[in-house]
Amino acid sequence: MMSALIVASIALAVALGYKTKINTGFFCIVFAYAIGCFGLGISAKELIACWPTSTMFVILSVSLFYNFAAVNGTLEKLSSCLLYACRKFPGLLPFALFFVAVVLSVMGAAFFTVLAFLAPITLLICEEARMDKLTGAVAINCGALAGGNFPTAALGVVFRGLIDTAYESEPSLAVPDSFVEEMKIFALAVVFSLALIAIFRFAFKSNRNIGRGITFEKPEPFDARQRATLNLMLIMMGVVLVFPVLSLLLPGNALLGAVSGKIDVGLVAVCFAVAALLMNLAPQKEVIARVPWNTILMIAGAGILIAVAVKAGTIDALSTWIGSNVPVAMVPLAFSLVGAFMSFFSSTTGVVAPALFPLIPSLAVSTGLNPAVLFACTILGAQSSAISPFSSGGSLIISSCGNEEERNSLFNRLLFVAVPVSVVCCAFYNLAVAMIL
Repeated sequence: MMSALIVASIALAVALGYKTKINTGFFCIVFAYAIGCFGLGISAKELIACWPTSTMFVILSVSLFYNFAAVNGTLEKLSSCLLYACRKFPGLLPFALFFVAVVLSVMGAAFFTVLAFLAPITLLICEEARMDKLTGAVAINCGALAGGNFPTAALGVVFRGLIDTAYESEPSLAVPDSFVEEMKIFALAVVFSLALIAIFRFAFKSNRNIGRGITFEKPEPFDARQRATLNLMLIMMGVVLVFPVLSLLLPGNALLGAVSGKIDVGLVAVCFAVAALLMNLAPQKEVIARVPWNTILMIAGAGILIAVAVKAGTIDALSTWIGSNVPVAMVPLAFSLVGAFMSFFSSTTGVVAPALFPLIPSLAVSTGLNPAVLFACTILGAQSSAISPFSSGGSLIISSCGNEEERNSLFNRLLFVAVPVSVVCCAFYNLAVAMIL
């Protein structure tokens, strides 16, 4: 009975957030308080301790550092340079746009930031290059999401934290390296994105004359602040990546293992943010103002409600039910489709991943499936519907259209073409991945 109430409260929190436009995390906290303290007898102090401090700190610190690049124009300049570098291959323009979005996301730009920079540019390029605008929209959306799945990128750090949290409720199970798991998700996302873009690129007749007549203007050189910001971003990526990678290549080296264990992306990001402030690379007030507090509160609120669900045994019950009622071969497909459905109405990082990730550790043991595959199926499935015009990315693409008629047309094509094609292709892709891995 209590488990059913918790599941209903999660669904109600998502529905209320969607209907009222109030942050879903607030509703999650209210339901967690009512059910946890008055239904399960959890103390208020114990409930507050469920606040996901580690995940919140990582999002805050990483976004704080990369906001310097957004404020001083480094990301915008970088995207222009990358597009100019692809000027000799106009027929591969959708893949070039995808590559630009991936690079920006890997460099730390948030999903919304990447689309905010690229959506207006992409739609303009589509007009000049005679490329179907839906193809361009899919390309940058896929790139922003796939690149964001990189272990040190905006989405990647969140998913790594949620993977670690999922295993906290299953102390008897061996905890996998979240860095390695996230690298697998990143690689699988890139392969799927390239396949999906190829479908849109070659399926539409309007793309037959793509690239003819387009002119690429050479961007202005990076100024001193932008060069310094870019150098800091590259150095930070090196610091965060080099030791974990070396420890994987040389697993017997105790020194590398010890140093790798001390490298925390959140703490490293704070150090580099302080360096950027000392170098005066962007105004502190603007940098702090761009921290995604809405996302942080959504993830934290959902995390508290999920923690209550763990204490009530809801997660174990759902895991057991899926393991008993869904054929093992269909479990990855189920996670893909459920993730896509939930993401259509809610946030992947704030709702879908926190709700489904805790099911995976015990389910992987009971079914014998690879947990990395289930994590990937959940994320890729959820991201497959992120092109929806009701999502932040889809709505931003639509808002970049020049006139009302064009906006209405793209709205319908995103909803009735891009979303179904992406979700179905992702479901088959995840099923194939599960069979191979």
